[in-house]
Amino acid sequence: MQLTRSPRQARIAIVGLGYVGLPLAVEFGKAHDTIGYDINTTRVSELRQGIDRTLEVRAADLASATRLRFSSALEDLRDRDTYIVTVPTPIDDAKRPNLRPLIAASEALGKVLKPGDIVIYESTVYPGCTEEVCVPALEGVSGLKCNQDFFVGYSPERINPGDHQHRVADILKVTSGSTPEAAEFVDSLYAGIVTAGTHKTSSIRVAEAAKVIENTQRDLNIALVNDLAILFNKLGIDTLEVLQAAGTKWNFLPFRPGLVGGHCIGVDPYYLTHKAQQVGHHPQVILAGRRTNDGMGSYVASQTIRIMVRKRINPVGARVLVLGFSFKENCPDFRNTRVVDIVHALQDYRVEVDVHDPWVDEHEAANEYGLALTRQPEEGAYDAIIVAVAHDRFRQLGAEGIRAYGKEVCAIYDVKYVLPRDAVDGRL
Repeated sequence: MQLTRSPRQARIAIVGLGYVGLPLAVEFGKAHDTIGYDINTTRVSELRQGIDRTLEVRAADLASATRLRFSSALEDLRDRDTYIVTVPTPIDDAKRPNLRPLIAASEALGKVLKPGDIVIYESTVYPGCTEEVCVPALEGVSGLKCNQDFFVGYSPERINPGDHQHRVADILKVTSGSTPEAAEFVDSLYAGIVTAGTHKTSSIRVAEAAKVIENTQRDLNIALVNDLAILFNKLGIDTLEVLQAAGTKWNFLPFRPGLVGGHCIGVDPYYLTHKAQQVGHHPQVILAGRRTNDGMGSYVASQTIRIMVRKRINPVGARVLVLGFSFKENCPDFRNTRVVDIVHALQDYRVEVDVHDPWVDEHEAANEYGLALTRQPEEGAYDAIIVAVAHDRFRQLGAEGIRAYGKEVCAIYDVKYVLPRDAVDGRL
């Protein structure tokens, strides 16, 4: 069977309506008959009312997608011929790829898959995963054969949560397919909505590898400056001043130290190292970077404790306020947040920790981490304050507003350079 139909007539289903799937569904829903599908019935109900709790898409944008509708019923996808899978690909507690959401989505689609259909994956995976894991799941449930009865493609997502300058249409799209015809279909399909253009690769494995190294490269660069920050702190040199001086050279990369969380940079390298170890390669540099970045939360906590001791503040029973819980600034996304590492490390010192984040839903944080966020910090109550996330709201408070939460003798540690150097007791 050949994939000969025009992408312009595609009847599309976007499977998974999170930070990646919803913006994609909106773009396709402006030009194609599109169904946004998610197993979360609450999420679907909210989207039908024009409410996006991720804050990635405004109500006006949802309304502009006049050919988009939402559903949590798999049966509604039976008349689709093009499926785009955007489910999460997290890691487990042992930092191994957790492919259960991806396999579950593939098996569900296997129940509605028909001859001539195509399934395109956007979820970040290791090279070979689409053909080695997803295709067998599709075939096993549907009874159909890939490249005989149906086709697959891979076009990695490049969404940056909280970034409203770079949207789906503005980010060049990498595409691929299981046959030359499938690759051309996928490329043409995305070219219809992505004004920035497309880049068609020779195979699905190349596209998978390209995606996973994008974030691995960033992870390693941040690990380098984190390592340097630890060194410069020991040498008594201000890290930011060093980076600003080095940045006067045109080809110096402007990375900053910090916590590396989120669903991409702190996760994707483990997909690549998993595959590397399967084929007998030990990726020493990648794993070293991961160890450095995974240890930054406990480092921040230990530095804060050291400052408290120098100020004769007894950490045992002390109250510490952590400002910020999301994985990045001005964004409600707290998936894989590494702020929680600071909290746990402080609790090991028997410190009482309050966490305040105006962007994060306190009920979701409690469900995910068992952590009760503080809705409004108490003024004059804290022995130490850690500015962990650079929300604009914290910048607007300024040094005086943040210090007002502390006692007369209070230690302030700034992870993200929110405050001036002379307004804090320590920073990365």
